[in-house]
Amino acid sequence: MTKTIQTTKSTEEAVKDFLKTLLEKEKVCGVFTLKKITSKAVAYTLVTDPAELDDAVPLYPLMPVNAGKLLSRFSLKGSSKKPVIAVVKPCELRGFVELIKREQGSIDNLFIMSFTCGGVFPTSTEVDGTAEKQLGSYWETVKKGMVNKDVRPTCQSCEEFIPYTADITLEVLGKTDIDKQCIMHITSKKGELLFEDNKNKFIEKDLDTKKLDTIRKQRSQEKEKLYEQLDKKLTNIDGLIEIFSKCLSCHGCSKVCPICYCKLCEFESADAEYGPSQYDSELKKRGGLRVPPGTIYFQLGRLSHISISCVACGACDDVCPVDIPVAMIFKKIGESVQQMFDYVPGKDYDEPIPLVTFENEEFSEIEE
Repeated sequence: MTKTIQTTKSTEEAVKDFLKTLLEKEKVCGVFTLKKITSKAVAYTLVTDPAELDDAVPLYPLMPVNAGKLLSRFSLKGSSKKPVIAVVKPCELRGFVELIKREQGSIDNLFIMSFTCGGVFPTSTEVDGTAEKQLGSYWETVKKGMVNKDVRPTCQSCEEFIPYTADITLEVLGKTDIDKQCIMHITSKKGELLFEDNKNKFIEKDLDTKKLDTIRKQRSQEKEKLYEQLDKKLTNIDGLIEIFSKCLSCHGCSKVCPICYCKLCEFESADAEYGPSQYDSELKKRGGLRVPPGTIYFQLGRLSHISISCVACGACDDVCPVDIPVAMIFKKIGESVQQMFDYVPGKDYDEPIPLVTFENEEFSEIEE
């Protein structure tokens, strides 16, 4: 059983009170969370003044940018001198874990709070103002553990909605009383340090795995429906080329991807630019050449680079200006690669990335 704090306040109110208390008692020096910047804008913010948390919206169903990417930048050149607590979604945490494995960040002096997640709206809903209007129906589906059709497709089909490596895990998905009660599980020894004043208030309680398994089954069924729609377009390499033929080579998908971290992307380097001889050669063969060239090569190259660690956050879909279903393609292909290695990206800090390990008996059936 897990040590748990249970309060009679709404989950969001209890979380904000808890975060304020941590700052006031100087258990942490900062809180990283979603916060309303204006009446219409939400952004991740590092807060040091407890009063600033009045406008915090830690459970808001929006991902302006994958927080794993932000935490990587925050900790890349060294950990904070004093503890900071971050409230992030499960896929954001998994993205951060994958970056830590690549030495692109540190978990030192960083506490992580996460929650069972109902998904996030596309960022376009914040731009057009529909996110606020959809909140009521969103929370109703979250309470019932149902698939919400307004969230990102990758969220509708996400089966990894429970955080693996959080220090504190909130029960949200499938909880009918989240507006009346908060259940906060302390899911690591490190997390217990934040509750040293509450030793007598612990109860022993685990996540309701039976209910969460039912929700996972629903998500799995939704995933198969979305994959079936995708399969009609991805029957062969020609289908993949047709889908990616709309690519403008803006490379926005790589900019927002938590797994793409190279300071200079190979596909944006001078070596990737066509020279006169390459243009001449291609034109002789084809008689015509799309400009800029290499858009499909970029997409397939990115697939080979990040598929093993894709956490299916859906950020790439949000920024694609020509509506290529990048996220679901990467999720589908990423899953097939991950299953080959029995690997769940971001599940464990200590599990090595399969592509940097070698096993003598690995894929021996291919040699036969």
